[in-house]
Amino acid sequence: MGTGLLNAFANEYKLLLEAELRTLVDKLDAPPVIKDAMQYSLGAGGKRIRPLLLFATLDAFGIDPKRGLLAASAIEMVHTYSLIHDDLPSMDDDDLRRGKPTNHKVFGEAVAILAGDALLTYSFEVMGKIPNEYTSSETKLRLVIELAKAAGTEGMVGGQVADMEGEEKDLTLEELEYIHIHKTGKLLRFSVLAGAMIAEASESQLENLAAFAHHLGLAFQIQDDILDLEGNQELIGKPVGSDAVNHKSTYPQLLSMEGAKKALLNQINFSKSFLNQSGLKTDLLLEITDLVASRDH
Repeated sequence: MGTGLLNAFANEYKLLLEAELRTLVDKLDAPPVIKDAMQYSLGAGGKRIRPLLLFATLDAFGIDPKRGLLAASAIEMVHTYSLIHDDLPSMDDDDLRRGKPTNHKVFGEAVAILAGDALLTYSFEVMGKIPNEYTSSETKLRLVIELAKAAGTEGMVGGQVADMEGEEKDLTLEELEYIHIHKTGKLLRFSVLAGAMIAEASESQLENLAAFAHHLGLAFQIQDDILDLEGNQELIGKPVGSDAVNHKSTYPQLLSMEGAKKALLNQINFSKSFLNQSGLKTDLLLEITDLVASRDH
């Protein structure tokens, strides 16, 4: 993952995040099966790109990234809930996630649904418990509201509905971008903005970081579509070609593979342009941007 600097940073904060997630679920007073199901999907690994963006944004402001640990945990809970529900038979009907059986294959559909519900609701409690010395009550309220918007009907849920309605249809590029801006991009964008809010960013900094994250989210999804055709199944952790099987429109389908790769490069360049305008120490964020463009899983 990137250079030695980014590798060391990512490894340190991934370990901290994963320990925090285990602790947060362990201390719940709840039936063991639901805690096991929550831990199973939270602990399945993955890139942790959203928490990493939050930590790197704090670093860009010269703020101790550990201040973002609860916010990052809340975001990863929302992301994980969405994956559990996406994999259900009524949605994408996937048997594998990150190379392991999906949650409902291990715990059954009912518990998988409830595990997703539990992670979503717990995320708001966790976000609200950020220590007062790390950020103000006003900022915590703003974080909760913005997380709800990013995850809800104006964000991830709305994008998922549009994605489902788009199956078996030939979507326009504009329709496809709407899906990905909402289904994937809104939560990724919030991950950057959450770090900026905790760091008490100026409005100008927030605008540049929001634009950076918007284009990065599109780049992330374009690369996802490319990997679905050209990726290695063992690295991706799920079968390649699943978009075609599910009759979904993709960037390579609409633009050709060459066109999709050109669009990916354009989005990466837009992302870097807005980062450069932020006036922050963006070394890590720039490396994460390059990682999104070159990742193989």
